[in-house]
Amino acid sequence: MDNGYVILGIVGLLFLSMYGYAYATVAMEKIREKRAIKAEMEKEELRLEKMAMNQKAREEKLSKLNKRSEEIKRELENLEGFNKEIKVKKLKIS
Repeated sequence: MDNGYVILGIVGLLFLSMYGYAYATVAMEKIREKRAIKAEMEKEELRLEKMAMNQKAREEKLSKLNKRSEEIKRELENLEGFNKEIKVKKLKIS
């Protein structure tokens, strides 16, 4: 009878180890999936941050461009006013 319990224990350990091996592979696969999802989320977050930084840079460039455009318009208006003054002076002189 003692040998029967030993054999029964060994068979039980065999089935327990098979269950443990099968569960371990499933558990490892779930861990890999979680890691992959986390890595993907980090990539997406970095991509969104990069897009936000690029958008901010574009907005700054556009702001500078608009500011420079306004400066040029004011200078042109000043030059046109100055040109009209010169024409008026020439008309007065002649």
